[in-house]
Amino acid sequence: MPGGVAKRDLPTKTCPVCQRPFAWRKKWERDWENVLYCSDRCRRKGK
Repeated sequence: MPGGVAKRDLPTKTCPVCQRPFAWRKKWERDWENVLYCSDRCRRKGK
């Protein structure tokens, strides 16, 4: 039986640039509160 959390149960946010939902990633574990954009492309476009 695998451990962990199902993808559907991960927290999500909506990108202010493209208006698409994006889910939590392990990469953002320590900084999830400050993540605003879904990608580098949206980060560049948003500024």
